This record gives sequence, C-alpha cells and structure tokens, in this order.
Amino acid sequence: MYNIRFREVAFQQLEKATKRDFRKSEIIKKKLLQVRENPYQFKPLRAPLHGLRRAHVDKSFVIAYSIDELQKTVIIEGYDHHDNIYKK
Repeated sequence: MYNIRFREVAFQQLEKATKRDFRKSEIIKKKLLQVRENPYQFKPLRAPLHGLRRAHVDKSFVIAYSIDELQKTVIIEGYDHHDNIYKK
C-alpha cells in the first residue's frame, strides 16, 4: 500500500469540492483509497501531462496524480473538472 501526499493546490481543490457536499466527499475518499491500494490501475496520461495518471470521480471530475516508487508515495497533483485538468 502506498502513502498519499497532496500538493497544496490539490488539497485546496479537494477541500473546496467536499466542503458542502458529503456525497462527493465520500466518493472522493473511496477513490483515494483505490488509488492508494493500487495506483497503477488507473490510466496514464499522455503529453503534455506525461508522468501523471488520472482517476475519474463521478462522470466529469478527475484526480490527477503521480507516483514516487522509491518512497512508495502517490502525490495528488490536482482535482478538477475533466475539461480543466486537460487544459493545464
């Protein structure tokens, strides 16, 4: 099992998304547990986001993350609407 670390911007995005929506909060927690258990099960992204992977939350939101294999850590890079993640 991997550890999870959050970039500051990702933490703020997730905090904002879950502040008033308990259902979304539970969905995100469940998805983060899946990522922590096996981060390689989700799709790797292509250039210019090469090196990141994504896990869909609901139908239109994405958690983008990278994997530090040496430290067995998943780094959550961002959480946003599908269209916005791929613009970054």
